[in-house]
Amino acid sequence: MRANIRGDQSDAVPKGRKRKSSRTAGGALNRATVLAQNLLSERAESIAAKVIELAVQGDRAAIRVCMERLVPVIKDQPIAVELPPIKKPADSVEAAAAIAAAVAAGELTAAEAAKLAKVVEVYVRALDSRGFDERLGKLEHEISGAPAIPAHAANSDDTNL
Repeated sequence: MRANIRGDQSDAVPKGRKRKSSRTAGGALNRATVLAQNLLSERAESIAAKVIELAVQGDRAAIRVCMERLVPVIKDQPIAVELPPIKKPADSVEAAAAIAAAVAAGELTAAEAAKLAKVVEVYVRALDSRGFDERLGKLEHEISGAPAIPAHAANSDDTNL
């Protein structure tokens, strides 16, 4: 059995068994969690005042809590990497090579590179989708006997010329 935070065995969970979730099977919070949240929310102002008071007195844990709320940890920052222009899906190969080179040079972490590669992938899918739409529009016009009109030109308004 594992002991709880206080060290006693009163509400310990036997090894191999999971502690009950604070949510029901449908995703709703259970009664104990709702009760605890209500009790905390009723005392939130006095708890916050006490934490601030302790921080001012030099309590390191209280200072850390206050600083985490005032200046949250920055999880993502802009990445400055030169990528070649991507005008067609085949250009993504050069973009991927530039990302790999940036990782090899230590300019990007592997995690940053993966996120950047995902952006390139989404952009390439958008290019593919636009290309497909243009080709389909051209075929539909050819089948109907009308002259082919590029998709971007079909959407423009020529009445202002």
